Amino acid sequence: MPLTAHTIRKALRAVAEPSRAAGMQAYMKSEMPYLGVAAPALRAACKALFAAYPFDDAARWRADALAIWAGARFREERYAAIALTGHRKAKPLQTLDALPMYERMIVEGAWWDYVDDLASHRVGPLLAAHPKPMKRTMLAWSKSPNMWKRRTSIICQIGFADAIDLDLLYACIEPSLDSKEFFLRKAIGWALRQHAWHDANEVVRYVEAHDKRLSGLSKREALKNVAKTRPHKRSGRDHSSYPSPRLDRR
Repeated sequence: MPLTAHTIRKALRAVAEPSRAAGMQAYMKSEMPYLGVAAPALRAACKALFAAYPFDDAARWRADALAIWAGARFREERYAAIALTGHRKAKPLQTLDALPMYERMIVEGAWWDYVDDLASHRVGPLLAAHPKPMKRTMLAWSKSPNMWKRRTSIICQIGFADAIDLDLLYACIEPSLDSKEFFLRKAIGWALRQHAWHDANEVVRYVEAHDKRLSGLSKREALKNVAKTRPHKRSGRDHSSYPSPRLDRR
């Protein structure tokens, strides 16, 4: 049976709890309705649906994922489209040719549940595998008029730990430092907070150096775990001239 939005919808309806749908839609502030499929049931349904899928043709895989995405009538169907792109058997297909697919999903999805998954689990691995061209792309996205592409450029390295390209992170943050957009301010704080687990002193240094431009939200998020992590590791950068952090308590 071909994998289409219709077959996805039929399988998801079979495991849906319609009484949950309205609450899920309200929580996500989604214009697109929900079927009412809980996350574990969605994962199980996708596992069964994708078991026989032939991950041997990259062009077909991209076309099928986008067809499911475009044909979706319920939000869980779009989650399934994203799940198809991240299937373990699709790993050899994760090339730069997949980036336009992810870009389309980010721009059309335009909400944090789609974008954060795509940024950290699809765009991020492409950056790790193809650093030179992806760095250029992320720098371009960081200046995009599309907020969600900007957010992607900022959070795509979440999970990189010590392998993070810190200069790239800072360069991607820079165009959005003065933004009033909540999702950009939150992304900046999240990315910095995540790095603080690995180098708290460097995050303190960055926050202090950009104190006047960083929003209160970004600073609070960035420094949230500093007290837990700061004694464990000193950065290779010189922090001696920087004072201790002033947490914004607004």
